[in-house]
Amino acid sequence: MTKTTDKRPTSAFTAIDFDRPGRQIGHVMFPHSPHEDAWGVTPVPIAVIANGTGPTVILEGGNHGDEYEGPIVIGELTRELDPKEIQGRLILMPSNNVHAARAAQRTSPVDGLNYNRTFPGDPYGSITEQISAYITDYIFPLGDAFLDLHSGGSSLDILPSAIIEPTLDAALAARNTAAARAFDSPNTVVIGNLGDPRTATATACRAGLTTIGTEMGGGGRVSIDALALCRRGVRNVLAHLGVIDPKHRTVENPEGRTFELKGTAAYVYAGTDGIFEPFHKLGARVSVGQPAGRVHAIWKPSEAPEVVHYGCDGIVFAHRQPGRVEPGNCCAVVAAPI
Repeated sequence: MTKTTDKRPTSAFTAIDFDRPGRQIGHVMFPHSPHEDAWGVTPVPIAVIANGTGPTVILEGGNHGDEYEGPIVIGELTRELDPKEIQGRLILMPSNNVHAARAAQRTSPVDGLNYNRTFPGDPYGSITEQISAYITDYIFPLGDAFLDLHSGGSSLDILPSAIIEPTLDAALAARNTAAARAFDSPNTVVIGNLGDPRTATATACRAGLTTIGTEMGGGGRVSIDALALCRRGVRNVLAHLGVIDPKHRTVENPEGRTFELKGTAAYVYAGTDGIFEPFHKLGARVSVGQPAGRVHAIWKPSEAPEVVHYGCDGIVFAHRQPGRVEPGNCCAVVAAPI
């Protein structure tokens, strides 16, 4: 399905023909003129696999450059999926925050921006803003559904989960929830990013796309278990959406749990700098007011560590990784059962 939208002008260009059947692999080129390359471009990888009639599903990886399971899975689909296996169209973008991905950083080393806090972008802003503007204006209007595959990155270790993007549109909320549950993760979590509208998933929802995300492990590494879950879950969602044969859908977690991050109470922050010592493992049940851990100023042995506390009941969804923290760093996250 191709939707109409008021597209802002862009200097980006691509040889990809989004309406052509078969498999195409290429780049979207963003003119980039830094000191070392007067007339260069930033190439953002993209692939399109299309066949027959059916929905268009956009898959994004590399939203943050230190999150790896999603990009691996999208790359595998790009190489391995036979166009004859699908009905519809897949737009596969494994490394949208491409400078950050090459540097293994959350934010772009070119302009210092977090791509996932730049939407709807600026077609003539910095490179990161240009990429998010292109996704907003030229990619999302082509789609019916959006899968944004995240992990915890180098600063968090997260319980692998499918993520529901909240929306006030009741029909869209139902579609988002159904797609997230089709992923078949042991845990499904509603995350609204404290209402921040500048994320890719929030923008996709405003465009009317069925939208889900993931959080697959983290700690700046590739988790064997999370990667296996991501491989299976993505195919489950594609089968749920009707793009691939339902025979590819497998159910291992029919009684999967659903949680939500309940605003600011979900987050435990460091009040001082030091080393964070968590008191509970991921998945542990905890309660409001319970000590979550302590921050040790190991260079000040006469100082007692700062004890930090949980702000709500639930399970430990994420831990700080690595241990070194500064005031305001997120030390732990609690997901409350729905």
